[in-house]
Amino acid sequence: MNEQVQDSFNFKTEVKQLLHILVHSLYKDRDIFLRELVSNASDAMTRMHFEMLTNRDVLDPDAELAIHVEVPEVAEGEPKQIIIKDSGIGMTKDELVTNLGTIAQSGAREFLAKMGEDETLDPGDVIGQFGVGFYSVFMIADEVRVVSRSYKKRAKAAVWISDGSESFRVEPAEKEDRGTEIHIILKKDAEEFANEWKLKQIVKKHSDFVRYPVYVGDDKEQANRQESLWRKSPSDVTAEEYKQFYQQMTMDFEEPVATVHFASDMPVNVRALLFVPKKREGGILAARKEPGVMLYSHNVLIQEYCTDLLPNWLSFVDGVVDSEDISLNVSRETVQSNRIMAQLAKTVKGRVLRELKKLATDEPEKYVSFWGEFGRFFKEAVATDFSAKEDVLPLFRYVSSKSDGKLTSLDEYIERMPESQTEIYYVLGDSIKSVANSPHLDPFKARDLEVLYWVDPIDPFVSPMLAEYKEKKLRNVDDASIELPELAEEAAEDKPESKLEEADFNRVIGRFVTTLGSRVTEVRASKVLKNSPIRLVSPEDETNRDMQRIQRILDQNYEVPKKIVEVNRNHPLIANLAHLVSDSPDNELINLTIEQLYDSALVQEGLHPNPTEMVPRIQQLLELATAS
Repeated sequence: MNEQVQDSFNFKTEVKQLLHILVHSLYKDRDIFLRELVSNASDAMTRMHFEMLTNRDVLDPDAELAIHVEVPEVAEGEPKQIIIKDSGIGMTKDELVTNLGTIAQSGAREFLAKMGEDETLDPGDVIGQFGVGFYSVFMIADEVRVVSRSYKKRAKAAVWISDGSESFRVEPAEKEDRGTEIHIILKKDAEEFANEWKLKQIVKKHSDFVRYPVYVGDDKEQANRQESLWRKSPSDVTAEEYKQFYQQMTMDFEEPVATVHFASDMPVNVRALLFVPKKREGGILAARKEPGVMLYSHNVLIQEYCTDLLPNWLSFVDGVVDSEDISLNVSRETVQSNRIMAQLAKTVKGRVLRELKKLATDEPEKYVSFWGEFGRFFKEAVATDFSAKEDVLPLFRYVSSKSDGKLTSLDEYIERMPESQTEIYYVLGDSIKSVANSPHLDPFKARDLEVLYWVDPIDPFVSPMLAEYKEKKLRNVDDASIELPELAEEAAEDKPESKLEEADFNRVIGRFVTTLGSRVTEVRASKVLKNSPIRLVSPEDETNRDMQRIQRILDQNYEVPKKIVEVNRNHPLIANLAHLVSDSPDNELINLTIEQLYDSALVQEGLHPNPTEMVPRIQQLLELATAS
């Protein structure tokens, strides 16, 4: 800026180069120009509001604090225009030169020149060095005229004129009322903005909650809602208002499962209104197409989809977060990653988790539906984010051997544990029905010990990460090294003898070995089975059993793992098989039965690669059974 006041000025920097970088490197959406100009107008009226708190001796003291956006009629062939007016504090000629003639301060020019060449540089590094929001107007303007009159009664109106080149002009102007008017002559490829309906939609999208009314068009229709629901006290908002806001924001006409509305000034300023949807997938009419909450600062939309405030495993949460503490980069499109944002994210996440825990306690039936839709998000969190375990494990729910088909939490499981129990037991499988009949449950049922049913396809991915919860180790019941308390009848001296002779039992064990061969690591008598003929247990040195299940689910180089086969010598089926081996060792029923027992055990374990392969053998067994 030249020191002497004159009608024509050179910008302090090479503005043509700077504007090219600002328009093409920092701004991704040309709609932003209106957001920035409305925001500047709002700031000017806020300054006017504070001035009038102590000084009523101003120009137009009774004028409404409002913003007007107009599309004037122009002659055919003439370029289309937009006019944006406010009744704010206004500017004098000198203030126009100072405020609009200086884009950058020391060092910014060099930085921007480098940024134009290197997209990896962070524009946030020059935050506060200059304000470029106004200059976004040159994305759509061939020429801009800023006509302004200060609130000071004796001040005269002036106009600032620029086409975005190296210079600008400031001239006297005629303007009776206080405030600023921005006259935009649109570029040919931006004439779509000379449309009242489009301008209303932009205002509603980006500036719906600016604190002053924004009127669009000749009919002076107010385009913004003005009152931001999230800035009201929760006690002042009705359930119907929450519902309407959610539906308008998302176009989801099912009521949300939970609403999180809170305000806090410590340790960071935040006003938030968040919603947990009922369904994981939005409908075809959903207005919100991407994860992330809407981020506002001073009631102005900064990011429509901000993913920095909630972890990926809470990406289904939608709504608004407004903070006056956040620092913005020069385009207002990206929030700086800094301590304030980290604290804001911590606060928002904490309040969402608190509400979900409250939902689980106060409305368990509603939480069951929520868990059915979103439980997998929390399991994925454990598998992908180690730091998330403490947050999400209290939210986990499972069916168990004692829950009568209902979901239970890990905390409830621990509350029901007998004092002698030191571990949390779970069984993996493909369905609740299959694991409920798992032979692994025999010793736990006999001892009245509860077992959690892990039947979600993602559970094998999660189990390696769940070593313990509240100092209780989690143990898969197929672990051969589990030590269970001895039953009274097992210790009794008059324990009934097995009806199967030792020699006969040894012969059937040998037949299992020769039939199954290298597919198993060992065949041995079971010490715990009661109602099942056999079970498959994992060898103590098996280190990749969870990966085996994952490979099966993903169909990636899956091989049936080698397990230990434990045989129940007191089961009638084993006794009958032993007699066949002793009396008719060549009977084809023997090998068919052993193969079927083994395959059935694999199915119950969720380890069989293709259960339909059993069908021909089952038919053979039926033919032999019905032939006698």
